[in-house]
Formats: sequence, C-alpha cells, structure tokens
Amino acid sequence: MRFTCRMLMVCALLIWLAPSARPQEPPKPGPEHEQLKQMEGTWDATVKMMGQESKGTMKYKMGIGGLWLTSHFEGDFGGMKFEGRGLDTFDTNKKKYLGVWADSMSTSPMIMEGDYDKESKTLTMSGKGPGPDGKPVKYKSVVKMIDDDTMEFTMSGPGPDGKEGVVLTISYKRKK
Repeated sequence: MRFTCRMLMVCALLIWLAPSARPQEPPKPGPEHEQLKQMEGTWDATVKMMGQESKGTMKYKMGIGGLWLTSHFEGDFGGMKFEGRGLDTFDTNKKKYLGVWADSMSTSPMIMEGDYDKESKTLTMSGKGPGPDGKPVKYKSVVKMIDDDTMEFTMSGPGPDGKEGVVLTISYKRKK
C-alpha cells in the first residue's frame, strides 16, 4: 500500500512539473523588431565630432532569431582607425528599445534604453557609457529616419570640456 501511495504521489508530482519542464517557445519578432529591420543594409557615414569630420561605413543586419539588429561601424577619426559594434532590440518585458555599443576607444560598453516615436520617426534612448575621462556618464542618443535612405544620429552628453551638449553627429546615406 505504501508503495502504491508513493507511486501515485510521484506520478502526480511529475504531471504537475511536466509543463514547466517543457522548453518554452522562443520569442518571435514583433512590429518593433520590424521597425529596427528597416535599418538593414550598408550606410555611408559622415561623422562630425570636436570640430572634425570623418567618413565611415555602418552595416546593419537583423540576426539572433530576428530579435536583434546587429551593427558594425568602421572608419577613422583624426587619422586613427575606429571600429564599433552594436546590438539593438525591443525588450517585450520592459516595453523599451535597448541598445549596447562597444568600440575600439573604450573597454566599457554603452548601455541605453528608450522609445520610438512613429510620428517623428525618431528613436530616443538614454543611458550610461564611458565619458571623456573613462568614467561612466549619462548620454542621450537620437536616431531620426529622414527617409528610407537617410538617417541622422546625434549623441548628447559631456564634452571634453565637461559641458553638456551634442558631442557627436552622424549623417547616414544608404548605399545602393
């Protein structure tokens, strides 16, 4: 009788635990991910920073199950090679866009989150990243889609003099 009782308890426990033991369905891309997908492609970049202008190339591609926009920037600034990589997504739990950026000028990433305004076609994010002295500071980025083949990017934060303002602008033109 004890054996039968224990077997029934074990069976009941297994039935109760079975749904949580099954693998969950992976998330599927939603309309916010489709919004990010519009940036896919190769873009010519004109970078303006600290009174200097330089050129570069940005490549965007949706990946990681269609949930993340991956980016790869290559260019130069002041005669030095510059490379950066980014990951952007829409977090369905937070209901926010998220971005992570790392580049060849720092060993610390920039991590940001924000919202997309459909009317103005503008993604605005804020967060922290390395400042001019390497210590974390607050930044704000704005990406505005001018048309299907033109984007404007601005980054605001502390400049080399410590004053707040626009520290970087990038004009993007999609390569055909």
